[in-house]
Order: sequence, then structure tokens, then C-alpha cells
Amino acid sequence: MEKLLFEIGTEEIPANFMPGIMTQLKELGEKKLKEQRIPFTGVKTYGTPRRMTLLVEGIPENQADSVVEAKGPAKNIAFGPDGAPTKAAMGFARGKGVEVKDLELRADNYVYAVKHLQGEPVEKLLPVVLKDILTSLSFPKNMRWADFDFRFVRPIHWLVALFGTKIVPVEITDVKSGRCTLGHRFLSKGLVELASADEYEKVLGEHFVMVDQDQRRETIRRQIVELAQAEGGEAQITPDLLEEVNYLVEYPTALCGKFEDKYLALPKEVVITPMRDHQRYFPVLDKDGKLLNKFITIRNGGKEHLETVAHGNERVLRARLSDAEFFFNEDRKVKLADRLEKLKTVVFQEGLGNMNDKSKRLAESVGVLNALLDLKLDQEELKRAALLCKTDLVTGMVTEFTELQGVMGREYAL
Repeated sequence: MEKLLFEIGTEEIPANFMPGIMTQLKELGEKKLKEQRIPFTGVKTYGTPRRMTLLVEGIPENQADSVVEAKGPAKNIAFGPDGAPTKAAMGFARGKGVEVKDLELRADNYVYAVKHLQGEPVEKLLPVVLKDILTSLSFPKNMRWADFDFRFVRPIHWLVALFGTKIVPVEITDVKSGRCTLGHRFLSKGLVELASADEYEKVLGEHFVMVDQDQRRETIRRQIVELAQAEGGEAQITPDLLEEVNYLVEYPTALCGKFEDKYLALPKEVVITPMRDHQRYFPVLDKDGKLLNKFITIRNGGKEHLETVAHGNERVLRARLSDAEFFFNEDRKVKLADRLEKLKTVVFQEGLGNMNDKSKRLAESVGVLNALLDLKLDQEELKRAALLCKTDLVTGMVTEFTELQGVMGREYAL
């Protein structure tokens, strides 16, 4: 039994594409191998920002033997009264590549051609299988490069295709498969040669690439938790952000940065949104859930010069928070009610007017619903809330940080 390794090396792939690519690559690998009657014991997929890898275990030297059956003419058509085969039977046998004498007459009174096919060497079949997998992959967005008609998620720079220790020849555009891969973009130098498919994870690990995304995700999570605890807090780790960061790095190292205490006077969401949604940082909270002036981010590299890296991240976040502070202070100079007129410049939907029209319709609707549902809410307060609930769309804060719509309406209303 041998392992099959197929690594597609590319330029950096968008992180949000990768989970889907991993699922699709596994499904395609299993499907294409089964179509060629190639047995296997397991299929794994690995992914980093610039590689997607299929690793298949337990493949024998030869594909599985098979029996192919074809239903032919009825007995009274295939054989004459004397039992001799007719032209129909002889033509059917010839078309199916069997001897007339080997045709089988079954209980349903039809003849069948049965062929026993011996499995071919797997090594001979793999080039077609791998090329088929490669060209069958689909992505949310594709690219073309150079003067090639082929489209892929990002330009392909290298291919590794190994069946045990043997190279499986695959070629796409001007790239030919071999046994050489690439390690970490900065921490590893030059080509990395693989003697066999078995040593893939080990060798790339030595060249600062953690190819197993599950291991990498858990490493990132553990580093964040431990670093936050060391800083006297608890990191706010959302699954979506953790998954995105997982596919942004090949060799993760967590580091902690800080920002000025004055920004803690802003609403918590105003600080967390640019930190998390724009910079991919993990906020740090104290035991009571209060935001601390610290954040954790993941570096794609080792522990060297972390202070310099942290300083650079702090400068970027400081600029974001400075913008947020400015918008928060400026926005509060105008009452929400005074922004109703500006909602006329925001289209709700073509044919259905603008957001000012929508707000007026909403104000009328909630009054009717209040009565129908017997909610016993103050009618005037309810209508006023409905009328003002869209006004934060024209504030500077929501214009800059669209994720905060609704949230800022609450803050400014308070």
C-alpha cells in the first residue's frame, strides 16, 4: 500500500475560500478515485494560504478487478429453433468483445455478455485522475494569468505529485509536477525536496509550514488563550475570525499589542469592530467582560522581533481608533431627529422610495401592530423609535464602519 500526495501551490488564496476548497478537494478526490476503481483507506486534505493538498492513504499497486455485464437480446431472438446463435447474438457478442459461446442465458430469458476486467497498474491511471481533480475544482472567483486560457483561484506556481516515492506526471499551463515544494515564504529558503509522500507533513514542518489546518487552528486558539491569561484577561475568540486567521498564516505566533486608555471611553463595539473586522485582532476582556486596552494578533512567522511587529500593529489600530473617536464626537453634535431629512438621500429600494419614506411607513406600522398584538407599549415612544431607527445610516461612524449600523443608533439615542 502506498500514499498519494498531490499538492497545488499557488499565490495567496483568500482565507474565506479555503474551507470550501478543502471540502471540495476531498469530495473530488474520493469521487475520481472511485470512478477509476482505485481502492483507498482514507483521504485527507490540507490547506494553507498558498497551497491545497490531497493526501490519500492505502492505495494498492493495481486498481480493483471488475465485472462488466451487458444485457442483450431475448432468447428467441438470440437463438434459432435449433439452438444455434443468430446474427443478432453474434453481433451483440462482437460488440461487447466476448465470444458467442460465452454469452449467458439467464432466468429472464435474455442473454448477457459478462466481461471480467483485470485491474491496471494504479501508477498508469493517476496522471489522468489528478489532472481531472485539478481541472474540476471550482471557486467563487477565478483568475487567468499570462496568456493561458485556464482559470483557477490564483496562479499556480508549483505542483507536487507523488505515489509513494514515484513522481506522477501532471502538467497544467507551464507548470509540471515534481517532488519539490516550497516552505514558509520568509523563514524557508529555496526548494524543498520530498523523498516520498510519507514525509510531507514532517518535512514542511521543518521548513516552518504547519500544513494541517486543524492542528494550526488549535495552536492559534491555545496561543491566544495563554497569552490573554498572561496579560491578565480573557480573549474574545469568535469562530469566524479564528477560521479566517487560520487560513492567513502558515506558521502562527501570537503577540499582544496595546492602545491608549482614552479609547476605552468609546462604546465597546466601536473599539472592537475596527479591531476585529478590519484588522483581524482578538479583543481582550477582563473577568467582568470589560474591554482592556490590549489586543492579540497572529503573526505569520516566528518569535523574532515581536516587539517591532506589535508596534506596527499598534500604529495601524491607533489610526483606526482615532478615526472612530473623531466620528463619535462629531456625530453627537447632531441629534438623530435632525438626520431624518438626510435619509432622503439613501435609497431603500428602487420603486419603494428612500429610507426616509421607509421610516415613516415603519412608524405607522408599529402603531398598528402594537394595537393588534395588545403589547400595551407607549404609542408615541414606539413611533418615535421606529422613525429614528434608521437615522444612524447617515452618521459618519456607520459610513466608515458599516458593521455598526443599528449599534450606533442605540448609542446615539442613549
